[in-house]
Amino acid sequence: MAFSKLRLSASALAGVKAMGYVEPTPIQLRGIPLILDGRDVIGSAQTGTGKTAAFALPIITKLEPGNGRIRALVLEPTRELAAQVETAWRDLGRFSSLQVAVVYGGVGYGRQREALRGGVDVLVATPGRLLDILRQGAGGLQHVQYLVLDEADRMLDMGFLPDVRRIVEKCPRQRHTSLFSATIPPEIESLIRWAMRDPQTVEIGARRSPAATVKHVVYPVADSQKFDLLRSLLNQVNYDSAIVFCRTRNRADRVGHMLRRENHAVAILHSNRTQSEREQALRGFRDGRYELLVATDIAARGLDILDVSHVINYDVPQHPEDYVHRIGRTGRAQATGDAFTLMVAEDRGHMEAIERFIGTKIQRVKLDGFTYTYTSLFEDEKDQRPAHEKKVKAVRVHGGYFFGPARRRRR
Repeated sequence: MAFSKLRLSASALAGVKAMGYVEPTPIQLRGIPLILDGRDVIGSAQTGTGKTAAFALPIITKLEPGNGRIRALVLEPTRELAAQVETAWRDLGRFSSLQVAVVYGGVGYGRQREALRGGVDVLVATPGRLLDILRQGAGGLQHVQYLVLDEADRMLDMGFLPDVRRIVEKCPRQRHTSLFSATIPPEIESLIRWAMRDPQTVEIGARRSPAATVKHVVYPVADSQKFDLLRSLLNQVNYDSAIVFCRTRNRADRVGHMLRRENHAVAILHSNRTQSEREQALRGFRDGRYELLVATDIAARGLDILDVSHVINYDVPQHPEDYVHRIGRTGRAQATGDAFTLMVAEDRGHMEAIERFIGTKIQRVKLDGFTYTYTSLFEDEKDQRPAHEKKVKAVRVHGGYFFGPARRRRR
């Protein structure tokens, strides 16, 4: 179905055309008509499937230019995501007369207060900064007609739900509410019952599964050879752009600097970077100035980074959900992509938890031409039976016997 069949306004359709979109994605196809009909919507879809346009386009269609009062409010968990959504909204609404602004922490208040006082129809905001702005008297929410709670589970993880509730209380009861969340834990269900009216659920694809367009494999390796394998992978793989995920900020800095010494153009992104450093890293990566982005999980959700051909998990994520979000950075918008995970022995348990979570075994492979140091992970490749079915070998040590991983002793 074409966008022209979705009852969108001429200005919204012009924005779609200018963005180069041809056909609506499934979340847009099912979500846009519901919002146009005034139904509250709970949206669940994989990363990169067009959720922002799914709520922005119908609001652009329904919202008439006003008198400078905030009538559409979009809450986002991070400043990076808030900046991205504001940009997408401006692009999609470029042919409408709606005024859009964004407020988030980490920068001064001056320009944000001035923007609100100058008149805003659509406000994209992080919860903490918005409450600060409201306390300063720079804006009000009493005229909000459309409220969007984006990445609600992420806001829960970051402890923002109390702030979200305070913000919702400041909005009119008679409003349209949309909520987008990858998972719906009990706290989110409670928020839905309190904040929404008879919502319709739109769930696209399996929440636990990576995008079908992503091919993902695991490279077992000894810990001492981890960076050497990454270097060899990058030398052998034909990639356009790649994100390398690390578990900690220090690790991201160290890996980024080592890759720079290998003459790679690298940007580094994590929570210790200043806002200007983050924006510069993302802009340079999007523009092609950097071929690699080394990041912590701050980049796993929400950042609008298209055309990423490869995701490399330098560290196996400790939470299965993070694996799905990380590799969701590639294979976006129905494009194809590759996801590689470097696994050392201590990661075995986390990798098995990921495989249980997504319901599939990820193929273990070795890189051609790479000289491997032995690791016990190679024994796992030889015997793929469950651990409780494997034959236990007794080894005599200091007059006793130890049996396999349980280390049972017999005198």
